[in-house]
Amino acid sequence: MIYRSKAPLRVGLAGGGTDVSPYCDIYGGAILNAAINMYANVAIEPLNTNEVIFQSIDRQVTINLLATNELDIKDGKLGLLKGVYNRIVKDFAHKPLPCKITTFVEAPLGSGLGTSSTLVVAIIGAFAEWLQLPLGEYDIAHLAYQIEREDLGMAGGRQDQYAATFGGFNFMEFYADNKVIVNPLRIKSSVINELECNLLLYYTETSRLSSSIIESQQSNIQQKSEKSLDATHKVKEQAFMMKEAILKGQLNKIGDILDFGWQNKKKMAANISNPQIDALYTNALNAGATGGKISGAGGGGFMNFFCPGTTRYAVTDALLQSGGRIQPFQFSLEGLTTWGI
Repeated sequence: MIYRSKAPLRVGLAGGGTDVSPYCDIYGGAILNAAINMYANVAIEPLNTNEVIFQSIDRQVTINLLATNELDIKDGKLGLLKGVYNRIVKDFAHKPLPCKITTFVEAPLGSGLGTSSTLVVAIIGAFAEWLQLPLGEYDIAHLAYQIEREDLGMAGGRQDQYAATFGGFNFMEFYADNKVIVNPLRIKSSVINELECNLLLYYTETSRLSSSIIESQQSNIQQKSEKSLDATHKVKEQAFMMKEAILKGQLNKIGDILDFGWQNKKKMAANISNPQIDALYTNALNAGATGGKISGAGGGGFMNFFCPGTTRYAVTDALLQSGGRIQPFQFSLEGLTTWGI
């Protein structure tokens, strides 16, 4: 048997960064994001030998290890895969699990589409399919969060795990004690189609270490930096503005809402933007975009722009003059999917 899973990556539309502690623990966070048809794919093959094989196709890394109750994660090689294996053995199997885990993510790590968290969700899903674990959507998302943030000590927020598990368009609320409320949005198909036409996803062909940016953001909140705190409040406000505009089909407001959020997000921490990103943003607006943002924590990776009417073609030409590439996509209304063959 082969046990498979796929989980969708996501684009953040509003509220990014308000899902990070300690801000959300103190003030509550709010985010609006949407899953897209780019995926983290996982296959697990049980083995009769006493070994665990991790194979990351996109990263071109394969590791063969002795199957034990706890694998060493200190060497940094494929730590996400080892972290999920360790937690599944500890919490559910209570014995070594000889297997081969093959993964492939359809976007580069560090590109801002939630790749790491989505991969963790997909691996948990494949294990759940194999071992028939009684895990619901909230259970899987929270377990993925614990593995990344607690077991592996990776700095980050909470939205990506829930976006990958639930799929679709979601307005998410984040509170103290790891309380998360996912509100799926009922959006007219005509609005979704128009959003797909108007939103342009552009890859700068640079990656970044999101944890360093997030740690800076966390430090600013802990030190009660007035500039950073006020900006974060406004980014949370942006999530409510975006939700109302999308639900009412007021697409003419989305570019301005994106720009409002981007101007404030840059004030949340250093290195969210840089001269290259600022130049790309200016070029896109000059070509007809009405707003945009960096995807994820910032510093590089993907950017998305709202291009009303038929301006996406002029914006595309303007962006490609700086290199990079346009990433075609559609929204995915389905979240984590698992099966066995």
